[in-house]
Amino acid sequence: MLNFLLETSSGSSTSTSSFNWISIIMIVVMIAALYFLMIRPQKKQQKKDDEMRSSLAVGDEVTTIGGIIGKVVSIKDETFVLETTKDRTKIRFLKGAVRTIDVKAEDIAASVMEQKAEGAENAAENAEAATEPKTEEKADENK
Repeated sequence: MLNFLLETSSGSSTSTSSFNWISIIMIVVMIAALYFLMIRPQKKQQKKDDEMRSSLAVGDEVTTIGGIIGKVVSIKDETFVLETTKDRTKIRFLKGAVRTIDVKAEDIAASVMEQKAEGAENAAENAEAATEPKTEEKADENK
């Protein structure tokens, strides 16, 4: 190692300048690799988490970083109240404590509306079938 340093210090200026350029290029490559392998993915994940926490709404079912699962009852600036059990235990958390939103309130509302629509269609079909007079063909099909 010392021989290398002595040779570069006593060598010609062209070898020293090429060594300097190679060192600078290697440092730049290492910084670029560090950015693309560590910093950029972490920023993407943080942005995704921030969007998830900002989209928090009343009625969402969430899991906190402590493992508590419950339903969001109210939301203020940086906090929210979580209802956790059938006894309606309510705990106040920071929005940063949300790990995941398990079920969105919008999804629950959409599934309830679909079930109601299907129920209405089934009821209409049953009412229509009950009002139609039975013919011999339908009686034969039922046997």
